[in-house]
Amino acid sequence: MKKGTLTAEARRKTIMSVVLTIICIIYVLPVFSVLLNSFKLNTYVKTETFALPTEESFAGWANFIKGMTFGNYPFINSVFYSVFITVVSTALIVLFTSMAAWYICRVDSTFCRIIYYLCVFSMVVPFQMVMFTLSKTADKLHLNTPWTIPIVYLGFGAGLAIFMFVGFVKSIPLEIEEAAAIDGCGPIRTYFSVVLPMLRPTMISVGILEIMWVWNDYLLPVLVLDINKYRTIPIHIQYLKGSYGTVDLGATMALILLSIIPVIIFYLACQKYIIKGVAAGAVKG
Repeated sequence: MKKGTLTAEARRKTIMSVVLTIICIIYVLPVFSVLLNSFKLNTYVKTETFALPTEESFAGWANFIKGMTFGNYPFINSVFYSVFITVVSTALIVLFTSMAAWYICRVDSTFCRIIYYLCVFSMVVPFQMVMFTLSKTADKLHLNTPWTIPIVYLGFGAGLAIFMFVGFVKSIPLEIEEAAAIDGCGPIRTYFSVVLPMLRPTMISVGILEIMWVWNDYLLPVLVLDINKYRTIPIHIQYLKGSYGTVDLGATMALILLSIIPVIIFYLACQKYIIKGVAAGAVKG
């Protein structure tokens, strides 16, 4: 009976491994297709999309060079704006939402609970419902530049971040903060000296998720920014068009590959922190 149970368990694990392997392959196929086509001539990208590059279809680094030098807008500017917006937006989200979550948990008033539920509710509101109103509001408040758009990202990223931070703050013993208060620490010093170091696992998790979102975002920058002056990498890729609207797919695939490589490397290096942070935030809900 025990042997039969072990055999059934091993069979179940084997089936699950096969199913998960197939799912992983399905998810990886688009990235692999981008990799293949980034080294092909434009004609062969359209006709032999899933074929390996041959001596006839191999383009070498020509697609990467063309993608970075195409048009009158420098690619290096797009890289700078993407990096700046991503770094500043993530820093604002992590800092301010962690402070807000700590205040919500410790004050625990009706007002704080309303704010918390509004933040959670914002996670289920589709961006398409507010994008046109947001665009007009950003123009009126002069939030339509790379230097100010992080404020807009702060508003959209606050929901998930506060939800994760609140779950973790509830697991922090209140006695630690009371001891800091007895030693003469005010609220600000208590947060930065006591609470902030303990929030590090969740801060890393939130930071990773927000970086991946902001770096790859296309819709918000194209709605808010003046795309003739400011283009992030996703917008730059969208404008790889020639005469009569033709698109060089080889160059497009090359720039897509360049844009996703940093995110993939960053995610693979930090994925363990995502699991730790989510698990830490789920201790108490």
